Amino acid sequence: MSLKIDIVRCLSDNYAYIIYDTYSKNVGVVDPSEFDKINTFLEKKYNKLDFIINTHHHADHIGGNSELKKKFNSKIVAYSGDTYRINDVDIKVNNNEIFHFGKTKFKVLKIPGHTSGHISFYSSEEKVIFTGDTLFSFGCGRIFEGSYLEMFNSLKKIKSLPKDTKIYFGHEYTVNNINFCLSFDQKNIFLNKKLEEIKSNLKNNIFSTPSILEDELKGNLFLKANNPAEFKKYRELKDSF
Repeated sequence: MSLKIDIVRCLSDNYAYIIYDTYSKNVGVVDPSEFDKINTFLEKKYNKLDFIINTHHHADHIGGNSELKKKFNSKIVAYSGDTYRINDVDIKVNNNEIFHFGKTKFKVLKIPGHTSGHISFYSSEEKVIFTGDTLFSFGCGRIFEGSYLEMFNSLKKIKSLPKDTKIYFGHEYTVNNINFCLSFDQKNIFLNKKLEEIKSNLKNNIFSTPSILEDELKGNLFLKANNPAEFKKYRELKDSF
């Protein structure tokens, strides 16, 4: 295992991830929402940034790109189809391609629905995936540019990964997401225990990210949906929850 991951809370509820490959000494950041908090962390720990890795084009995921690139001369990695709305992309990636981050190999998985060009970065060796705003802990992203069918299929793709995969997601929505799931399954012992655990952790500044896919399969309504119509029903109800 050569990948180390630090979590940086940004804006009101965003997560950015500083990743470090112990073999190559490469440093990267996944979805830097803002410059200041990422820069402060980097100056204290690494004082370098080789790669800026974006899952999608929304401003709360690329807000720090330009200033970080300018300061550290970093390379921006993003989906090839989003270069018209993510500026100064150096490394354009596509579905099923491998992005080499030192010794760590990330497979790029295209997972549209939240946006049309949304991608994730999955390492089978490290058993981690960065899902951006497609899959949250016990939730999923809103449908902005894609279709319900696309999002259903994107989640299906993530569901097929090994159950011990760690999911690093884009926002701290976990308590609200669990409450939504419980509104359909109030007596779910696992979810009720998980809710109290997450609440306690957050009070002690322990983040809910990463989640484990096995837990998501047990309690995440959006992953448990058997068909696109059922998924659409849950997603529409969650929009106004």
